[in-house]
Amino acid sequence: MTATRVCALSELEQDAATRVEVDGVAIAVVLDSAGDVHAIGDVCTHGDISLADGFVEGETLECWAHGSAFSLLTGKPLNLPAYEPVPVYAVVIDGDDVLIDPTVKKEI
Repeated sequence: MTATRVCALSELEQDAATRVEVDGVAIAVVLDSAGDVHAIGDVCTHGDISLADGFVEGETLECWAHGSAFSLLTGKPLNLPAYEPVPVYAVVIDGDDVLIDPTVKKEI
C-alpha cells in the first residue's frame, strides 16, 4: 500500500486535531505549535471516543471524555485511566499535501 493524501497542510489548524479515515482506519492528524504534523490512532484506548475531539497541548492529545493524554510522538498514554497506547503513523508532507499510510506505523 502507498501513502494516501488525507488533507492539505494549509487546512490544518495549529494546536488542533482533525479526524481523517484512510482505508477504514480512523486517524487524528495534529499540527502542533512547533509546526510538526503528527498522525495517531483516533480512538482512545480507554473508551470508544474520538481523540480528534480532544485537546492539543505541546506534543500531547488529551481525550475530552476521560482526560487521558497521549504522546503524539509515541502514542503512549501519559496518565490514567488509559494504559494502552494508540498507534502512531508516519506522515509525509509533499508540498501542501499531507500523506499517511495506515499500514506503516512510525518506529518509536
